[in-house]
This record gives sequence, C-alpha cells and structure tokens, in this order.
Amino acid sequence: MTRKEITQFYKEHHRRLFNIAWRILRDSGDAEEVMQDTILKFVLEERTFASDAQVSAWLSRTCIRAAIDRLRRRHREADFLAEYGSLGQESSYEDTSIDPLPSIGEIRAAMDALPEPYRLVLNLVLIEGLDYEEIAGLTGRKETTLRSLYSRGRAKLAENLRKKI
Repeated sequence: MTRKEITQFYKEHHRRLFNIAWRILRDSGDAEEVMQDTILKFVLEERTFASDAQVSAWLSRTCIRAAIDRLRRRHREADFLAEYGSLGQESSYEDTSIDPLPSIGEIRAAMDALPEPYRLVLNLVLIEGLDYEEIAGLTGRKETTLRSLYSRGRAKLAENLRKKI
C-alpha cells in the first residue's frame, strides 16, 4: 500500500476500531494503541480480501481480540500488584437526577459499574452484534457461560440503572 492508500484506509476505519476497543477497555490510551496496532497489522501483512465487508469483519475481530488480550494483561498485572499490596483503586460515580428514561451518561456509568466479564459480553452482544458462537471463539469461553454472563449482566445493568449509579 502506498502512503496515500494507508492514510485513506486509516481515515475509513480508525473511528470504528477505536470505539470497539474503548468499549472493551474503557481507557482511551489503550484503545488508541489497540486501534493503531490493528491497522498496522493489516497494512504490514498485506492481506487480500474479496470485499470491503470481509476487511471490516477481519479488522473488527482482530481489534476485539487485541482488546481482550490487553484486558487480560491488565488483570494479570493488577493481580500481581494486589498480591504485593500496591493496588488500591476505587471508582466513584456521581448521582444524577431522576429521569423516567436514563440518559446516555447514566447508561455509560451503569455499564462501567458492571464487573468486567458482564460488561465485555454485553458490549459484544448488544453493541457489536456478535452472536455467542463468535464471542466464544474470541474469548475462549463456552457459549453456555456467555449466555449466563449476558443474562446476569443485563439484570445487573437494569439494577444499576434503577439505582441511578
């Protein structure tokens, strides 16, 4: 690919890939790195695809896998630090006014308050539109486990929204 083609490719795909990574990682710096790594991997490997839909699907899957890998690494590092007593992070969210329908900010806060596996599965099913078989292939978990996580995650999300976290 020429420099101009790479720039055009980046402009076409960077926002979508960043959003995919951000929804999984909840950190813009990590999401930016995953997005750039995904695009770089595509450009360097010079893959050939029959259609733009195949390119888009490959980029999405690769970005999701990279984000999950980064999330796993983050958890391993946190576990290591916790073992030695160096970790003490707590998150807090502001209370918002009571509305009949939750705002986008309230939904984001409620999603952020979910434990990691629930948030990951809800994002991949509801936002990315993946089915359980695809998610099982990406995460290495059984489909029955994913269905359970999805069901429990939805219930916890509804509870968080009722509490207005």
